[in-house]
Amino acid sequence: MPATQEKGYKGLPMTGFLARWYAKNTGKDLEQFRKEAQGVAAQVPSGSHVLEVAPGPGYFAVELAKLGTYHIVGLDISQTFVRIASDNAKRAGVEVEFRQGNASSMPFDSGSFDFIYCRAAFKNFSEPIQAIHEMHRVLKPRGTAVIVDLRKDASGSDINAAVEEMGLDRINSVLTKLIFKHSLLKRAYSQEEFRRMASQTPFATCAIKAASIGMEVSLHK
Repeated sequence: MPATQEKGYKGLPMTGFLARWYAKNTGKDLEQFRKEAQGVAAQVPSGSHVLEVAPGPGYFAVELAKLGTYHIVGLDISQTFVRIASDNAKRAGVEVEFRQGNASSMPFDSGSFDFIYCRAAFKNFSEPIQAIHEMHRVLKPRGTAVIVDLRKDASGSDINAAVEEMGLDRINSVLTKLIFKHSLLKRAYSQEEFRRMASQTPFATCAIKAASIGMEVSLHK
């Protein structure tokens, strides 16, 4: 494997105040995390080993843990997020292990997980193809990885509508729209770029479903 860069992310580090601001604002839309967890639970049997890559505050992992006897691990490069997510799991009374680590050099044995989920973070990885390689490595045979993220071709009006649905106050709504349009959208990938990246890994191919301002990329081992 190629040497991993010291900085495993693009943009500002999600630590300290910035991580807490992100956790507070995304926490206002817990219903979305519940829906996503329900969708995953419908296709992933209880007892499965699940890895969430870049879980941030851990809302999805916590909601999934409520729905079955899963063995869930969250891997995030931000130690602040690891602490926040661990506290959220403890408050919810669920068992989820959150660990600090880089998506392009995961601290897990090969064939450790049945399912991998990565939400709203892949565009920020500094070594995206290596991260996909790592997902393939740590998946069990016939396992699946799902990446949900922003589409490069999302329109400004679609982004405005999506942010309005988050229920933020006026200041945070304006800030979030600016971040989407002037930072996150620049890092986002097109469907064709995802297909090219997948073709350079042992997955070889991927299936993509577009929705709202994002897309869901499924990779099968």
